[in-house]
Order: sequence, then structure tokens, then C-alpha cells
Amino acid sequence: QLQFVESGGGLVQPGGSLRLSCSPSGFTLDSWAVGWFRLAPGKEREVVGCIHANDGTTHYIDSLQGRFTISRDNSKNTVILEMNNLKPEDAGVYYCATPEVSGCVGWGVRRPILDGEKWPVVYHYWGQGTRVTVSS
Repeated sequence: QLQFVESGGGLVQPGGSLRLSCSPSGFTLDSWAVGWFRLAPGKEREVVGCIHANDGTTHYIDSLQGRFTISRDNSKNTVILEMNNLKPEDAGVYYCATPEVSGCVGWGVRRPILDGEKWPVVYHYWGQGTRVTVSS
């Protein structure tokens, strides 16, 4: 089954950092954009950011205020989400997925133009996710 495998989640105190990894199982990433998403209890699926395939251009939601960074290493077939200064509202299960094209589908010039359950229609190969808990 083609899907992503996410790892690196855990329990961290507010203000702490985590480094999440995302690797595909059964396919390679070098030609496709990758988006990161999160799902918290009682909330709809939220996009966190996305990285293009060709030049590594990234997009992030405004609420992150520069705390998260997405990078990719095509030689390792891996996409990384570095999360700093974590807040309780960052808690949730984090997923990655791809639109199966090189660009970040669903993003306007500065912010996402899709929401909620429209993302799984456009982005594919969702894995089990990795849980992030932010608590003191």
C-alpha cells in the first residue's frame, strides 16, 4: 500500500521543539510537493505548510508566525517539519501527503485556499500520522 510514514512526535513542554519526519512507502518523492497537516480533537483538518518539489519553495499558515520550517532531502526521500516554540494549540496528530504534482496545490499567493476535508481530495497517500502533545 502506498502511503507516507510519519515519525518524531511526542510529548513536549510549551516552548519546546520537535522534529517530525515524513517518508513515503512504496514510491519516491523527488517530483512531488509535500504538505504537512494536523488534526486536533474537535477541530477540522488543518494544513500546516507545504514544500514544492522543484525549488523547495515553502508555504505556511500565518498562525505559525515563523515557528515551523519544512525542508526536504530528496536523496533520503524524506521531508522534515521542524517545530520550535511549541504551543498547546499545536497539539494534534500530524500527517503528510502529496498532490502528486510538483507544486503545492491548494495554496494562493500567501495562504491556503482549501480547507478541512477538501485536503484529502487533493492530497493523497495519508499515513497513520505522528502525535504531538504540548503540555507542562
